[in-house]
Amino acid sequence: MSIFHLNAVRTRAAIAALLVLVANLASAREDTLPTRIQVAFAPDKQLSEVRDNPSWRGWMKPADWQKSLSEHLRKRADHLLPPGEQLQVTINDIKLAGDYEPWRGPNFQDIRIMKDLYPPRIDLHYRLTGADGTVIREGDSKLRDMSYLQRTVPFNTDQLRYDKRLLDDWLNRELVRAQAGR
Repeated sequence: MSIFHLNAVRTRAAIAALLVLVANLASAREDTLPTRIQVAFAPDKQLSEVRDNPSWRGWMKPADWQKSLSEHLRKRADHLLPPGEQLQVTINDIKLAGDYEPWRGPNFQDIRIMKDLYPPRIDLHYRLTGADGTVIREGDSKLRDMSYLQRTVPFNTDQLRYDKRLLDDWLNRELVRAQAGR
């Protein structure tokens, strides 16, 4: 066996081991998401982001940004909720920050343009329950950030940073209000 062939075999084995390690880490990460916070989305055809974007432009498909926002919301809420409490959130409508301007030409059809004209917005229904199952708080919220571009997000390159910040602001307001009402 030549040295070149032996190195190629070792390289393939190292890559396979690395892929197995990454897959295990990814599945372990999903297992650590809190189960006491449930996030659901209305059907895609009811969501403005999907309905207004029939060609699904951009780098993220609906399943991808829904998963990312759900994971973010679950992790943040888990840190804010007292032990034993549960939160159920249903996102009934969403329009991500920015929008596509296809009239700019074919080179811009997949580029999300960020303007004050296109703020992030989320309409949701939530239910917060105590450890004993009693409803602490329930309601509908219409989230908007009309000045999303004026508020800085330092060193953040997350494509969904404005939408996540909108959810963070809501969680901070709503969960603090729920705790104050007890």
